[in-house]
Amino acid sequence: MATGIRDKVAILGMGCSKFGERWESNGEDLMVEAFVECLADAGIEKNEIQAAWLGTNSPEFGVGTSALPLPTTLRLPNIPVSRNENMCATGTEAFRAASYAVASGAYDICLALGVEKLKDVGYGGLPGGGGKITLGSLTSPNMTAPGMFAQLASAYRAKYGISRDLLKEAIAHVSWKSHQNGAKHPKAHLRNPVSMETIMNAPIISDPLGLFDCCGVSDGSACAIVTTPEIAAKMGKKNIISVKALQLAVSNGYESEYDEWEGEHFVTTDKAADKAYAEAGITNPRKEISMMEVHDCFSITELVTMEDLKISARGQAVKDVLDGFYDMDGGVPCQVDGGLKCFGHPIGASGLRMLYEMYLQLNGRAGERQLKNPRFGLTHNLGGAPFRNVAAVAIIGKYDA
Repeated sequence: MATGIRDKVAILGMGCSKFGERWESNGEDLMVEAFVECLADAGIEKNEIQAAWLGTNSPEFGVGTSALPLPTTLRLPNIPVSRNENMCATGTEAFRAASYAVASGAYDICLALGVEKLKDVGYGGLPGGGGKITLGSLTSPNMTAPGMFAQLASAYRAKYGISRDLLKEAIAHVSWKSHQNGAKHPKAHLRNPVSMETIMNAPIISDPLGLFDCCGVSDGSACAIVTTPEIAAKMGKKNIISVKALQLAVSNGYESEYDEWEGEHFVTTDKAADKAYAEAGITNPRKEISMMEVHDCFSITELVTMEDLKISARGQAVKDVLDGFYDMDGGVPCQVDGGLKCFGHPIGASGLRMLYEMYLQLNGRAGERQLKNPRFGLTHNLGGAPFRNVAAVAIIGKYDA
């Protein structure tokens, strides 16, 4: 009988490059930057790594379509290396593969690395969705990401009877919070605090989403080295951080083909969250989750995700956001490092970047962002459109021997 992954895998080390407009660096440079930090943190030699996974979502723009850039760039010792891609959950997928490999007993030490180089290839956030998320070449030819998520906002308003002005204020607070937090992280892309007034009065991109409600495009890389808790203990690791849950849910057509779904939340996040909490043994996430990094591609996405993750009750995320529940000093701080909005969103790296912040917090190494005595850190990715997507939820925490 399946028993899940809880406490079967420990994070031995993690690393993260500076995110941003890295014109001076190529994808391989970013990989090295993250890996050097990760390897030093793990306290091992690279010839001890037995298998590796490379996560990259847009290889035609970056490092290529095979797994070869990872072993050749890092000079890994002729080990098995695979490339994986699963939209915005790509980094978490690489981590999931490495974790499952260790949990299965196939390997003792594995590497997961995510990277994306997007800034210097002309990639922007406004073109049509393309074949990956449309239902066919003649379906929604003018569909854009801001437009789709603005529709999410409209559906959410209609479902819970929330005025446009109140929702606009709430999503502005989401963005304000991320800018405050991102300003405290030396590796974040956007490091300037922005006032609520500036956010509220910014140009509208797709109503009600303004300029500051949309995450940008960044370059960056992040990675993790994983092993078993037993091996980590033998290596002398005192504060072992283990994986409590790793769950993935992918749309099966329900949202776009049946009329029960009202377009106001993410079915996949709801399903993945339930499975992750069960796997981690969490029964009251609002009280047990210490901190979160969620997929804030747009500020409305973060707000709706709070409800799918069962931190806020249905229809109550607006109140919780405006009450400061998700602020740095709130009940469950969210986007402690600035999130996609301010840290950046190089697609293949984002899932691992989120885990990097949770890992630093759990180790007490987050500097001025450090939270008090965190127990569980949750990360969440959402790739695709509201009606067709992939959602990943990971939970890590201190190892329970």
